[in-house]
Amino acid sequence: MTMTSVKIRKVGNSSVLTVPQSILPANVTEFLVYAGEDGKIVYTPIKNNPFNDAELMATLDLKQTEEFEGVGEVGLERNE
Repeated sequence: MTMTSVKIRKVGNSSVLTVPQSILPANVTEFLVYAGEDGKIVYTPIKNNPFNDAELMATLDLKQTEEFEGVGEVGLERNE
Protein backbone atom coordinates (compact mmCIF):
# COMPACT_ATOMS: atom_id res chain seq x y z
CA MET A 1 0.00 0.00 0.00
CA THR A 2 1.35 3.39 -0.98
CA MET A 3 0.81 6.28 1.41
CA THR A 4 0.34 9.80 0.11
CA SER A 5 0.11 12.97 2.18
CA VAL A 6 -2.66 15.48 1.46
CA LYS A 7 -3.58 18.71 3.22
CA ILE A 8 -6.98 20.17 4.02
CA ARG A 9 -7.67 23.29 1.92
CA LYS A 10 -10.32 25.95 2.44
CA VAL A 11 -12.63 26.46 -0.54
CA GLY A 12 -15.40 28.92 0.28
CA ASN A 13 -17.05 27.71 3.49
CA SER A 14 -15.81 24.12 3.01
CA SER A 15 -12.67 22.20 3.86
CA VAL A 16 -11.42 20.05 0.98
CA LEU A 17 -9.25 16.92 0.88
CA THR A 18 -7.92 15.98 -2.52
CA VAL A 19 -7.95 12.33 -3.61
CA PRO A 20 -4.76 11.22 -5.36
CA GLN A 21 -5.46 9.58 -8.73
CA SER A 22 -3.47 6.52 -7.61
CA ILE A 23 -6.08 5.60 -4.99
CA LEU A 24 -9.28 6.83 -6.62
CA PRO A 25 -11.64 3.87 -7.17
CA ALA A 26 -12.81 3.36 -10.76
CA ASN A 27 -16.35 4.51 -11.61
CA VAL A 28 -17.05 5.94 -8.14
CA THR A 29 -17.99 9.60 -7.78
CA GLU A 30 -19.96 9.68 -4.52
CA PHE A 31 -18.89 8.72 -1.00
CA LEU A 32 -20.30 8.56 2.50
CA VAL A 33 -17.97 10.18 5.02
CA TYR A 34 -17.74 9.90 8.78
CA ALA A 35 -15.32 10.66 11.60
CA GLY A 36 -13.59 7.50 12.77
CA GLU A 37 -11.53 6.81 15.87
CA ASP A 38 -8.48 8.93 16.71
CA GLY A 39 -9.29 11.71 14.23
CA LYS A 40 -9.58 9.41 11.19
CA ILE A 41 -11.72 10.58 8.30
CA VAL A 42 -13.30 7.59 6.56
CA TYR A 43 -14.72 7.73 3.03
CA THR A 44 -16.83 4.80 1.80
CA PRO A 45 -17.94 4.56 -1.86
CA ILE A 46 -21.69 4.66 -2.39
CA LYS A 47 -22.75 1.79 -4.60
CA ASN A 48 -26.06 1.59 -6.42
CA ASN A 49 -28.64 -0.67 -4.78
CA PRO A 50 -29.70 -3.14 -7.51
CA PHE A 51 -33.14 -3.51 -5.86
CA ASN A 52 -33.83 0.17 -6.65
CA ASP A 53 -33.15 -0.39 -10.38
CA ALA A 54 -36.60 -0.93 -11.94
CA GLU A 55 -35.10 -1.92 -15.30
CA LEU A 56 -32.94 -4.64 -13.73
CA MET A 57 -35.73 -5.88 -11.46
CA ALA A 58 -38.05 -6.28 -14.46
CA THR A 59 -35.61 -8.80 -15.97
CA LEU A 60 -35.42 -11.02 -12.88
CA ASP A 61 -37.67 -13.92 -11.92
CA LEU A 62 -37.89 -13.64 -8.14
CA LYS A 63 -40.51 -16.36 -7.59
CA GLN A 64 -39.45 -18.83 -4.93
CA THR A 65 -39.62 -22.48 -5.87
CA GLU A 66 -39.96 -25.17 -3.26
CA GLU A 67 -36.58 -26.16 -1.87
CA PHE A 68 -37.59 -29.82 -1.65
CA GLU A 69 -39.63 -30.01 -4.86
CA GLY A 70 -39.59 -33.53 -6.27
CA VAL A 71 -38.51 -35.12 -2.98
CA GLY A 72 -41.04 -37.66 -1.76
CA GLU A 73 -42.11 -38.23 1.81
CA VAL A 74 -39.50 -40.19 3.71
CA GLY A 75 -40.84 -41.40 7.02
CA LEU A 76 -42.82 -40.18 9.98
CA GLU A 77 -43.71 -36.83 8.43
CA ARG A 78 -46.74 -38.40 6.73
CA ASN A 79 -50.07 -37.16 7.99
CA GLU A 80 -52.56 -40.02 8.10
